[in-house]
This record gives sequence, C-alpha cells and structure tokens, in this order.
Amino acid sequence: MRLTMYTDFSLRVLIFLGAKEQGELSTVQEISDTYSISKNHLTKVVHELGKMGLIETIRGRGGGIRLKEEPANINIGELVRKTEDDFHLVECFNPESNGCILSSSCRLKGVLHEALTAYFKVLDNYTIADFIMNKDELHAILFNRSL
Repeated sequence: MRLTMYTDFSLRVLIFLGAKEQGELSTVQEISDTYSISKNHLTKVVHELGKMGLIETIRGRGGGIRLKEEPANINIGELVRKTEDDFHLVECFNPESNGCILSSSCRLKGVLHEALTAYFKVLDNYTIADFIMNKDELHAILFNRSL
C-alpha cells in the first residue's frame, strides 16, 4: 500500500507543527521551504487540516498556523483514513467498478482485507506525539537550517 502525497504532506505538516514549541506559529511558506514542496499544494493540505480541527489558523500580520490539538490526540490511523481517497487495494474492493471474474470465489481478497485491517491496527497505535519524541533532533533538522 502506498500513501498519497496528500497524506504524506499532512503527516509532515503535523510533525513540523508538533515539533515547534507549544503555541509557536509557523507559516505555510516556512513549511514549504523546509520540506522543499509546493506552497500551493501545501496550502490545500493546511486548509483541510484546519477543517478537520487539527490545526488553527491565525490571520493577519504576525499570523500563522499551529496545532489546535495536542499531539497525543492526533491519531495516525484516523488521519490516514480521512486523507486517503480509498483503500481499494485491488479491483474487487470497489463493488461499483469490480469486473474481476474471480470475485465470487476469490480467496485473495480476504487475505488482502486482513492485511489492510492489520495495517490500520498498527497505525491506530500511534499519534503525532510518538513522532516528535526526538524534538532535539527534529529541531536540528527542521529549524536550524540555512535555506
């Protein structure tokens, strides 16, 4: 299974904001520059994270974005479920477009469903807090760079 860039960027934004000192503001431009990713693409990601209630946006001069939720309250499995379009690992996972002639007696789809369930079970065990425990290292990488 491969995550979309949208989910990848969502995770990176939340890790970036979680690594900041509590309440410290960041800008989309700062995050875009740090990760060398498109500001336009990142703006869409940040907007959706705001709609999900995970980050807050402070408008105006001196404004920016920051986590709205505590890092320990941002579950990775839940985030992935919200940011991915679908989890149709194979054609038969989507009943609307399934044309596979094996569907009625295929045992592979059961194994793949079991694997997908295990995948989410693992992701559900982690939060953003788990990914920012090494704040000193993250600070050195994210914030002490010359851009």
